[in-house]
Amino acid sequence: MVEYWLGSQVNRAMVAAVTVVVKIGTSSLTDAQSGSLRLSVLGPLVEVLTRLRGQGHSVILVSSGAVGVGCSRLGLRQRPTTIAEKQAVAAVGQGRLMRLYDDLFSALNQPIAQVLLTRSDLVERTRYVNANRTFAQLLQMGVIPIVNENDTVAVEELKFGDNDSLSALVASMVQAQWLILLTDVDKLYSADPNRDPAAEPIERVMRGIPLRVKAEVQGKSGWGTGGMATKLTAAQIATAAGVTVVITNGKRPEQIPAILAGEAIGTRFDPAPQPASARKRWIAYGLVPEGSLTLDAGAVRAVCEQGRSLLPAGVTAISGEFEAGAAVRLCDPSGQEVARGLVNYSAEELRRIKGKKTAEIPHILGYEGVDTAIHRDNLALLD
Repeated sequence: MVEYWLGSQVNRAMVAAVTVVVKIGTSSLTDAQSGSLRLSVLGPLVEVLTRLRGQGHSVILVSSGAVGVGCSRLGLRQRPTTIAEKQAVAAVGQGRLMRLYDDLFSALNQPIAQVLLTRSDLVERTRYVNANRTFAQLLQMGVIPIVNENDTVAVEELKFGDNDSLSALVASMVQAQWLILLTDVDKLYSADPNRDPAAEPIERVMRGIPLRVKAEVQGKSGWGTGGMATKLTAAQIATAAGVTVVITNGKRPEQIPAILAGEAIGTRFDPAPQPASARKRWIAYGLVPEGSLTLDAGAVRAVCEQGRSLLPAGVTAISGEFEAGAAVRLCDPSGQEVARGLVNYSAEELRRIKGKKTAEIPHILGYEGVDTAIHRDNLALLD
């Protein structure tokens, strides 16, 4: 029996110990005008996460705010635009942010750990596995990892782009049961309610039912990098891994226990009933695609409905330059991405054998290649 204290009332619910990833955005953490930290949000958040850890749950916090805090410390009035400026400002802000977290969690005797990741840590399989082992060990030791992108060293080509995607990839990696995205709105709407009076709140997103919303790509605070569109992408990544995702108000972190107890707060995204394997999730979302293959209708059916490998005969066009073993997008005839996979041939070779039968490959390439362009074991479908 777990008791969740919500104000003066007790909500008694049988909730088994779970792994929960909580992501808090810059818009919730910092003041919209100055970029300075909001202690009125940080304090309750730290208390709630510490209480959850004490109740036996495994907790990971993905925290934005380093650039915003760095700007505040340096007296900058707007977010830097160049990579070098962002990296320098993040280096200033990250230390201040972690010091504050350490002070607050230490006051409650809760150990924490700083984990800085780059996309390269998830692209390279060995580093991906090592990162997963580190998280597992920290959680086993009762530590709350605090995760952020390592902006100081990340390059543009290998950036997560936003901490929404980072939190979803972390939730997928550690096989969390919950991902809670704390943001500046109470839930997802069909459009921006501040601009469209006809915008309707969406309380639940169920699998298999199309979701049509007008989502902002950029946040409104001026200090963060993500808008609602990035949260929808994060929800797609995490739910495919079997994680339940909730978007809710970051200024009310005390609602997190109620969400875990099943209360209808914010917008809930149902997880996939049969999530893909860890390796296929890594192929689908951990890697950065280096090119694209366009498939004919028959190949799309074979790959998406029949669980078959992709043959060169089903490829109609190749975009990008890549070598054998690279990750690529698989698109249907309309250009819609339907899957990702690891190719057995380079882009130059695929251009020569696309649309050809398997028996023709040795004559075209001059050597005995494999029959498949992408084997089904190296192919992951997307929602």
